Amino acid sequence: VQLVESGGGLVQPGGSLRLSCAASGFTFSSYFMRWYRQAPGKERELVATISSLGGSTNYADSVKGRFTISRDNAKNTVYLQMNSLKPEDTAVYYCNAWGVKVYWGQGTQVTVSS
Repeated sequence: VQLVESGGGLVQPGGSLRLSCAASGFTFSSYFMRWYRQAPGKERELVATISSLGGSTNYADSVKGRFTISRDNAKNTVYLQMNSLKPEDTAVYYCNAWGVKVYWGQGTQVTVSS
């Protein structure tokens, strides 16, 4: 089983990034997918969730209206489009698969700074 995140980096406040998480080794379309983040010295925080077929999404209040989670089950990939980024969005972002079992990616760093 693998979850491989990509797309992180350094961006200025107000900018955008698109994170991707490529999954393999399990039945991707049977799992809810989630993005979490963890900032230095803080607990891991649930950012966004998408249902197995993509019909339902949920967001943390802190990112609602700025972030969009989506998935492509044909490509076994989940995305997180992040717009209007703020310095407080700086964190390591983790992909999570939630179903019969739970799987985690290794994380990708997002830094929002001028």
